[in-house]
Amino acid sequence: MSASVLRHVDCVRLYVPDLDAGLAFYRDRLGLTLAWRSDVAIGLKLPESTTEIVLHTEPQPPEVDFLVDSADEAARQIEAAGGAIVVAPFDIDVGRCAVVQDVWGNQFIVMDLSKGLYTTDADGNVTGLSQPGK
Repeated sequence: MSASVLRHVDCVRLYVPDLDAGLAFYRDRLGLTLAWRSDVAIGLKLPESTTEIVLHTEPQPPEVDFLVDSADEAARQIEAAGGAIVVAPFDIDVGRCAVVQDVWGNQFIVMDLSKGLYTTDADGNVTGLSQPGK
C-alpha cells in the first residue's frame, strides 16, 4: 500500500453571516484562539490540533478540507482510485485546492500550501504570505 494522500484535516469550514458574531461565539464563548482574519474569513485554532475552524461569509454548507502535498496530484489519485474530481484544481491565496468525491459521493476539499501560510499582525489581520516551507 502506498503512503496516504491525505495528510490531516486542515480545517472545517463553517458559514456565518457576520464574522464579528462568529468570533464572539467561537472565540469569546467557546474559547478558540484567533489565528488569522481577512475580510471574508476568520481562522480559529483548536487547542489540541493543527486543525482550524474557518468561519466564512459565503453561504455554503459545512466543508472539510484535507491538507495534501499537491492538490493536483491528490485529485488525480482520488480519480484513479474510483472517486471523481468535482471541481478541477484551482489557485487559492495559500496554494491550490480541488473539490473531489469518494466512490460513495462524499465531497471534500484537498488543498496544499504551496504558496505559503498567512502572516498576520498582532491583531490577527492577514498581512501577507510566508514563503512555502518556512
